[in-house]
Amino acid sequence: MAGGAVVAGGSGGNPLRHGFIRREYLWAFILVTSLFFLWGFAYGLLDVLNKHFQNVLGITKLQSTGLQVAYFGIGYFAFSPVAGEVLKRRGYKTAIVMGLSLYSLGAILFWPVAKFSVNTKNPQAIFGGFVICTAVIACGLATLEVAANSYVSVMPPHNVANFRLQFSQSFNGVASFTGPLIASKYFFSEENKNNLNNVQWVYLAVSGMGMLVALAFILTKLPEVSEEALQAEAEALAESQGADTKAAQPFYKQYRAITGFVAQFLYVGAQVTIGSFFLNYTAENAHIADSKGSQLLSYALIIFTVGRFVGTALLAVISAPVLLCIYAVMCALLSLLIGSLHGMSGVICLMLVMFFESIMYPCIFVLGTSGLGRHTRRAAALLVMGVSGGAVFPPIQGAIADKFSTRTSYYLVVPCFIYIALWAVYIWNQDGRRFGVPATSDIEREVEAAAGGVVPGAAVGALGYAPRGEEEMYESAEKDQIERIEKA
Repeated sequence: MAGGAVVAGGSGGNPLRHGFIRREYLWAFILVTSLFFLWGFAYGLLDVLNKHFQNVLGITKLQSTGLQVAYFGIGYFAFSPVAGEVLKRRGYKTAIVMGLSLYSLGAILFWPVAKFSVNTKNPQAIFGGFVICTAVIACGLATLEVAANSYVSVMPPHNVANFRLQFSQSFNGVASFTGPLIASKYFFSEENKNNLNNVQWVYLAVSGMGMLVALAFILTKLPEVSEEALQAEAEALAESQGADTKAAQPFYKQYRAITGFVAQFLYVGAQVTIGSFFLNYTAENAHIADSKGSQLLSYALIIFTVGRFVGTALLAVISAPVLLCIYAVMCALLSLLIGSLHGMSGVICLMLVMFFESIMYPCIFVLGTSGLGRHTRRAAALLVMGVSGGAVFPPIQGAIADKFSTRTSYYLVVPCFIYIALWAVYIWNQDGRRFGVPATSDIEREVEAAAGGVVPGAAVGALGYAPRGEEEMYESAEKDQIERIEKA
């Protein structure tokens, strides 16, 4: 891209012109971005397994949502606080390696469960085994999301964190549509549509991939971004603007993060229900076979991925709250059409809604965790905990679908997108009502230059102390800022 992705400076707001990652963070950024591919692949398989287990094990739509409950309830709701505490105490590298270990363990456990499924007389027990495996995988993925989303967000330069996370999340989309593609060929083919033989081999490959990435992280020295530096930036920026920093307040008063958790909870709940019942919708509303429906789901996820890359480009010039509001309104309108239309027109709207969903998770994450200083890692865990919405909404939609119809059940997501649109307006107002991407301030550049644990001289006064062994660096930075102020 123009100007290159790696920069040493760059004060402007457009990442396409000035870059979005600093050279010393490049390898770490590439490695962490690979994690987005891993959990995108696992999530892409989940929606297809939902329908495959209905076919092979004879479970109901409502029962099949046990996978989502395990994935989002046990993994994300229950385990995210644990992951956040590990991240806060042990740092990014330890949290990532722990997440990859759990991810690989859960994936390899699919093999014996699939083996026992052959000629089973107790399909409910087999499904329960798959639910447990899914929960272990989800604990690993929750840990990875807490660490990776936070790490990409706090890397310098900070003013383009939305752009950078959107770029990394795009590879999540690339992986998510490969799952249904594999499923359409190996799960629903004539010789495998009534058994679970190929499930074990796919997940053995997933486990091996996770172990290889874990080894790469063990051998890599990740540059850390300390909470002291983030707190210094928040306080110094507030002081420069003549305002009280909200980062100094206790966590329960961080309304940006708390309302962001609600937005993330509703978004993921809506996204999961839209994907989980995609094959049911195509079968009931348009009489499409499951193999063809799985292909259409894969195409829809390709549209989702294209939306991620388009959204990345738009975030180079449009502020995240503005774009999030526009996309949320479009999702609400399309959801109304999905619940109202019959036949292929409804399927087309179902595929299109994924385009406008594409930017929401990374935008909500960054907007909900930015400017929180020492609360950043805890807020990251809270926002990832919001993914537990995926455990709450599918059972509700499954009950509605069983009693009425799958098409009617899609009205459930309309209020979710309305809240997200209103939350985006709230954040837009909080952030100064900007329509474009802000430039990096002098104080932000000092903090970014000191990322990795060094607090800038401009912020030492706000903190009231300096970590041992770094006083000389702070004094130098402080002198530089005094000289700039005198010249101004």
